[in-house]
Amino acid sequence: MARPAGAADPAVKIVAFGDSLTAGFNLPASAAFPAKLEERLRAKGYAVEVVNAGVSGDTASGGLARLDWSVPEGSDGVIVELGANDMLRGLDPGVTRAALDEIVRRLSERRLAILLAGMRAIPNLGIEYVRGFESIYAEIAAKYPVVFYPFFLEGIAGEARLNQRDGLHPTAAGVERIVAGILPKTEELLARVRDRKGGN
Repeated sequence: MARPAGAADPAVKIVAFGDSLTAGFNLPASAAFPAKLEERLRAKGYAVEVVNAGVSGDTASGGLARLDWSVPEGSDGVIVELGANDMLRGLDPGVTRAALDEIVRRLSERRLAILLAGMRAIPNLGIEYVRGFESIYAEIAAKYPVVFYPFFLEGIAGEARLNQRDGLHPTAAGVERIVAGILPKTEELLARVRDRKGGN
């Protein structure tokens, strides 16, 4: 069980690295996922900074291309949330898999704590595509020492009142639900950061 950091501890820097779901599409910055996650963690006593490195429209390959500058030196942990745009565009799951694998491999080599957030495919893409896409995340999670949260949109996918009119992006209330769902895994991520820094 993660234990909140003491007030004198330096802030842990977590980079939320993703697409529009991370960036906060059509929401004020203060209502975006990184800001709300930081708010909840600080309310629980953690000294933490959650940096918004979300880029709307980004694919996994796009994330890979900007990885080094989006996750700069001095970062302690990363929440990887990519792949939704690959799925919506019907991109080859093999391409998505290769990009996400390389992202996680490179972050692992940097000895950063990683939380991998999975994504599900919409059923009308067909059973074969859905299986190929959805298997990506569990397989990468089994390959690398990451904290795994299987579905970033757990609890809000398909819930009209928690999504904007496009049915794809969460409302402010939807973001709150995402944060509530992923919070325990984020605390696990912070515990790993502490362990790597030699904390108790």
